[in-house]
Amino acid sequence: MTTTTASSTAAAGQADGGAVVQHWISGAQAAGSGERRADVYDPATGQVTKQVVLASEQDVNDAVAAAKAAFPAWRDTSLARRTTVLFKFRQLLDERKGELAEIITAEHGKVVSDALGEVSRGQEVVELACGINTLLKGGFSENASTKIDVYSIRQPLGVVSIISPFNFPAMVPMWFFPIAIAAGNTVVLKPSEKDPSAANFIAQLWKDAGLPDGVFNVLHGDKVAVDGLLTHPDVASVSFVGSTPIAQYVYETGTSHGKRVQALGGAKNHMLVLPDADLDLAADAAVNAGFGSAGERCMAVSALLATDSIADELIAKIKERVATLRTGDGRRGCDMGPLVTGPHRDKVTGYVDAGVSEGAELVIDGREVVPDAQDEQAVAEGFWLGPTLFDKVSTDMSIYTDEIFGPVLSVVRVAGYDEGMELINSNRYGNGVAIFTNDGGAARKFRNEVQVGMIGINVPVPVPVAYYSFGGWKASLFGDTHAHGAEGVHFFTRGKVVTERWLDPSHGGLNLGFPQNA
Repeated sequence: MTTTTASSTAAAGQADGGAVVQHWISGAQAAGSGERRADVYDPATGQVTKQVVLASEQDVNDAVAAAKAAFPAWRDTSLARRTTVLFKFRQLLDERKGELAEIITAEHGKVVSDALGEVSRGQEVVELACGINTLLKGGFSENASTKIDVYSIRQPLGVVSIISPFNFPAMVPMWFFPIAIAAGNTVVLKPSEKDPSAANFIAQLWKDAGLPDGVFNVLHGDKVAVDGLLTHPDVASVSFVGSTPIAQYVYETGTSHGKRVQALGGAKNHMLVLPDADLDLAADAAVNAGFGSAGERCMAVSALLATDSIADELIAKIKERVATLRTGDGRRGCDMGPLVTGPHRDKVTGYVDAGVSEGAELVIDGREVVPDAQDEQAVAEGFWLGPTLFDKVSTDMSIYTDEIFGPVLSVVRVAGYDEGMELINSNRYGNGVAIFTNDGGAARKFRNEVQVGMIGINVPVPVPVAYYSFGGWKASLFGDTHAHGAEGVHFFTRGKVVTERWLDPSHGGLNLGFPQNA
């Protein structure tokens, strides 16, 4: 990321006349009080297209103050009115999701169809939130004791913060904010500074849907904004998605400041292919899950565990399929786009270099890709890396141990089910996993034994539907609450239990003993 001051933005702004993505606070764009800016790139050309403001401490305070001021009225707004706004937002999102997908592609680089899929999956959580009335119901016990009724209620937390990553600038925030808003909270969203415009587009949709000013705010920035939200006394909770080291930092810092935290970390997702699997299906799945969105998915398959007896045939099928893929500008009908930034592309390329030097067999070299781009300059300067396939990878190689977050698929050969299960369960991550088999008994055994939060059986990217929770185990999650589903509703509300008695006209009298049920 390139950071500049406001007085030195002229060169960076030449690409589009100096457009700057501003904060969104209290229902309007806000320039903020700081002078720092970061460049925003079109990954398919390598050119700066705009800049984004980076929050100062004062900007953090302003965004939180706006959310805090809006909370009492939104908390007291009826469920009927809240869901009316949710339904309107859902309608506007559905009508304009094509525009949002194009914004995502222009800043992230993923192909438009993939960006549209991202928005549609996020929309599922909006639809879940539209029916939050039933999920917020409490319980009631009449006459629990003589003439005493006991009941439970769920109430919103207050100001909640969301810190989201670059790889899903629409879907990941939508894992959280629809439920938070429907439950009566107010939101401060801190999106990635690499692709910030989607958040502002969503903020405008909320305003058009009739959401009161201050209920949904967007704070752009870097570590200053993150630390400000983690330590601010008026922020009640933090929802985070990102790498494991940062997730751990977010969890430890947020909880030490008295906040409820759900911090979803990194992954090293395995796909185990047993000898009885449909290899054509498995090859399709490996390519789709390994190279979709250029591998920049927390649910991407990066470690393919192929049993020895079928490994050669499976790799041959994967090679055939990769040969048909077109890498290039996501707006040109390609299958895979560029990586999000130049430094990230270089980091992933460094892993390819390391895999070769450590002795893995490079079957497909994505460094040699010739992209389908708009012109020769884009070919030369876009952040390109094609699908890359390694075979005979050992578990001590960095391409196996590290989360690469790029289009690099590593084949690890295993003797069978037991060795594959041992590798998966010994890995420090536990986000997503898949098994490909036609043996129902093996699949059931796998489902029971694997120590991972999300499991696919003949499904390579097992992202749950919105009414189930999303989240991993081990170093893939800090905190005990997953995203969306019933767990999301629980995270964004807290319980009260009321014990109630309406007295008869006669006074009950004094009784200093401990209350007893009778």
